[in-house]
Amino acid sequence: MHPDSVTPVYAPLRLDDPDAHPWQAACDAVVVGLGAAGACAALEAAQGGARVIVAERFEGGGASAKSGGVVYAGGGTSYQAAAGYADTPQAMADYLRQETGGVVSEATLQSFCERSRDMLAWLEGVGVRFAATVPPRKTSYPAQPYYLYYSGNEAVPAYAQHAAPAPRGHRVKGPGMSGSTLYGVLRGAVEARAEVTVMRQSAARRLIVDKDGAVIGVELWQVPPGRQQKRHTRLARLAERLHNAMPGVADRLRQRVLQLELRHARPVAVRTRAVVLATGGFIFNRAMVARHAGKYLQNWRLGTAGCDGSGIRLGESAGAAARHLERVSAWRFINPPFDWGRGCVVDGRGARIGNEETYGATLGHAICERHGGRAWLILNRALARAALRECLGGRLWAFQALPAAMLLLAGATRASSIEALAGKLGMPRDALRATIDAYSAAARGEIPDPAGKSAPMCASLETGPWLALDISANSRVFPCPAITLGGLSVEESSGRVLAAADGAPEGVPIPGLYAVGRTAVGIASNHYVSGLSLADCIWSGRNAGRHLTQQPAGERQAHTNEEISHEPTY
Repeated sequence: MHPDSVTPVYAPLRLDDPDAHPWQAACDAVVVGLGAAGACAALEAAQGGARVIVAERFEGGGASAKSGGVVYAGGGTSYQAAAGYADTPQAMADYLRQETGGVVSEATLQSFCERSRDMLAWLEGVGVRFAATVPPRKTSYPAQPYYLYYSGNEAVPAYAQHAAPAPRGHRVKGPGMSGSTLYGVLRGAVEARAEVTVMRQSAARRLIVDKDGAVIGVELWQVPPGRQQKRHTRLARLAERLHNAMPGVADRLRQRVLQLELRHARPVAVRTRAVVLATGGFIFNRAMVARHAGKYLQNWRLGTAGCDGSGIRLGESAGAAARHLERVSAWRFINPPFDWGRGCVVDGRGARIGNEETYGATLGHAICERHGGRAWLILNRALARAALRECLGGRLWAFQALPAAMLLLAGATRASSIEALAGKLGMPRDALRATIDAYSAAARGEIPDPAGKSAPMCASLETGPWLALDISANSRVFPCPAITLGGLSVEESSGRVLAAADGAPEGVPIPGLYAVGRTAVGIASNHYVSGLSLADCIWSGRNAGRHLTQQPAGERQAHTNEEISHEPTY
C-alpha cells in the first residue's frame, strides 16, 4: 500500500515505433485534472477545434471547488466602477508586483493585469456571475450579500504607498461558499462541449514519449464502471466530508481508495498531441512536503486528495524542471472578528511578529517562516468581548465564528497583569511588557506604530485584564491551513513545460507537455492573496488551451482520424 495515498507515477514509456503501439484511444489533447485550470484548458482547446479527453482521478473540482470562489481581477472592471472605485491595469500591476516578487516576468504580469477585465467577461460568457456589493469593513472573506472586497494587502499602508488601492477580490455570486458554484458552471460548460470526453475515476500514471523525448501520449488507469467505480466514489466523497473533523479517519479512507485503484484500475493508452497537467499542488503528499517545505508539515492541509503532486512528478519524470517547491502559503486570518485584528500578535519570545492588519497569508508566512510556527494573539477584555459579540451575532460564516468563539470561551490564557500573562505563557516578562507598551503607545498616537499598522486598526492594551489566544500553526482548534505554490517551470505565455538543463534551472519546452494552475509556476507562486490562485488557474488554463490548438492542422487531423477502440466512461 502506498503510504501517502498518492497517485503512483512511473517512468515514461519510450516508443521507437509509436504506430506499432496498441493505443486504445486518440485525441488532440488530454487534460489531466478537472479543476478550474483543467476545465479552462479544455474549454479553450475545444473552442479552437481540438478533440479533448479530460482525465479526472475522482469526480472533479479539486481545490477549486472547495475554495471561496474568489477571482482576483481589476484594472477597472464593471463591478469596481459600479461600486465607485477607480482602478487601472497599472495600479493593479504595481500592487501585484509587491506580492509576486519577480516569480513571473514583468511582461507576463502586465499582460495578466491588462487582460483581467477580459478574463471576467470570458467567465461571464460561460455563465459565471459576479456582483458589485462591498462589505462595510475589511474581512478575510465577505458574508452574504457582499461579493467585491479588498482580498489582499491593497489598503495596508506599506503596500498602498506604492500602488493606488482598490478592491479586486471578485467573489462568484451564489449561495454559500462560491467555489462550488464556480466549478459547477465550468464543469457544465465542459460537459456541454461535444468535442470533450470526461473520464472519471481515471488517474494518469505514465507519460508516453517518442525516441526524441516528445510527449505523444499518456497512460491512464481507470477504475471500471459498475460496482468498483461506485465504491471508489463513495469512499472518496466520505474522505472529503470527514477531512475537517476527523483527518485521521479521512486519511485511512484515502488509503482504501488507493488500494481499490491499485487492485481494479485498468490501463488506457491514449495517443495525443498534447498532455496538459492540471492536478493541483502537493500539500497532500507528505513526503514531498517534508522534502521541500518541512516547516509546513504541522499545518492543516487545504485542498483535496488530488493535491498529491502527481502532475509535478509526471513532468519531472519526463525531464521537466520544477521551481519554488519550497513556497507554501499558510493562512492565519484574524479578521473577522474585527477586534482580533486590533490586538497584538507575538511569538514565543514575547516579540511582535508584524502588522496584524495584513492579509492572513502574509501573517501566516511570517509565523511559519520566521517564528517557528508559534504565535499568540494578545487582547484585553474589552477587545475580547467585542469580538465574542461579533462571533455570536450571526453575521459571520460558521468557519469564521465557531473557532474564534471556542478560543475566546475555552482556549484563552488569562491574567490580571502582562507580567503574569508572560509567566503563564513561558515568555520573558520584560520582553512582553516592552512589546505591549510600545503597541499601546502607538495606539494612543504617541509614536508611529513600529510595524506600520494604520491608526484605525490599533487599540491600546494598557488596560486589562488580558488574555492570550494560541494561534500557532499547529492549532487544531483554530487551524492554520496551507497550500503549496510552486510547480513545474513553464513558458509563461503558453504553459509549455520547460526541460531541466545542465548548468541552468530550465531549458527548452518539452514537446507536447503543458502544465497549468498549481501544477505550474505561475503568478501566485511567490505569495498568495485571495483570488490570485483561481485567477492564475483560469489565466494559465486558457493560455495552454489556446496554444495547443495552434499546431498545424494536418498534424491535429492525423490523430483525430485514428480509430478509437476504447470508449471512455463518465
